Amino acid sequence: MAATDRIANAYHRLRRPVAIAALLSAAATLSAATLPEERVQAMYHSYDGGGVQVTGPALNARMNFGTQLSTTADYYVDSISAASVDVVTSASPYSEQRTEYGVGIEWLYGDALVSAGYANSDESDYEADTYSLGVSQDVFGGMTTVAMAYSHGDDVVSRVDTDFEDSIDRDNFLLGISQILTPRLLTALNYEAITEDGFLANPYRSARILGAQVPENYPRTRTSHAVAASGIYSHSRETSVRGSYRYFTDTWEIGAHTFELAYSHYINPKWIADIRARYYTQDAASFYSDNFDREYNYMARDKELSTFDSWSAGGSLSWDLARDLPLGLRQATVTMSYDYIRFNYDDFTDLRDGELYEFDSHVFQLFFSTWY
Repeated sequence: MAATDRIANAYHRLRRPVAIAALLSAAATLSAATLPEERVQAMYHSYDGGGVQVTGPALNARMNFGTQLSTTADYYVDSISAASVDVVTSASPYSEQRTEYGVGIEWLYGDALVSAGYANSDESDYEADTYSLGVSQDVFGGMTTVAMAYSHGDDVVSRVDTDFEDSIDRDNFLLGISQILTPRLLTALNYEAITEDGFLANPYRSARILGAQVPENYPRTRTSHAVAASGIYSHSRETSVRGSYRYFTDTWEIGAHTFELAYSHYINPKWIADIRARYYTQDAASFYSDNFDREYNYMARDKELSTFDSWSAGGSLSWDLARDLPLGLRQATVTMSYDYIRFNYDDFTDLRDGELYEFDSHVFQLFFSTWY
């Protein structure tokens, strides 16, 4: 089974602060009045949970040309070793590497910021190309920012042990607005719609009919909608509180809710501590079953399409190394981060013992950033 395993994919979405989708989703919270500062960032990440281990480095660099043009470049590597419950019950453990790179450009025109980007992700049985375009506009004297973004993905799915190959077309639309309500309170509201067309299943996974394994069969189209509301409140010069809620629904009849809460505090001018918690719950897809009673047109036994919930708790500690560094560097920071995540499945059993499946996972990140 390849790195398209849903656990690894869920981790990719969780830990990628420089991912195009994450940047587009956050567009409504960015100010379009100035270009982002020039800086170089490096990160090492580690995920371990459910028999899946993912490690690797990430690099991001931004360079501005004058006061109106900014460029970015990203590089990401995942070394994946998987012996998850899906793998050990229907395939063999595997190890492989996923490499991703991306480039972007931003143009500041008055109070509007226009951005465009391209990213490529490649592994042994999955290749993805993503093209993105976005614009954000400050209005009402900079108190309100409106953002729109669109991205298109062309993915190719294959199997390493056969000549199977298929494709996925993905379109992502985002609309967001952020509002400064008071000098201490910033709020944002985002809407996202995704349409997918193509082979949306995992070519390695099997469903079950009365205990016998059969190939999964998914619909070839999927449309999803998500609405998210968030806010940041500065309690004082040293502390702030962040909260958010997100609702997700799609044409596969999955409904999901996500709640997040975080607290940040300046311990002193050089140290910042952050603690956070997250809770996620979802309903199963209409064509999911742990064990079907007969054959249906669509059948899936992917645990990430089942009824399950997860919660996480974690924190980070950031250290401002120094200012006015050599070689023209103005500032540098180091951040250490850890998150514990618990997954509980309501209708997916571990075939090894017949019990409902659950597992813990651990995410570590070491992050370095310098401004120049």
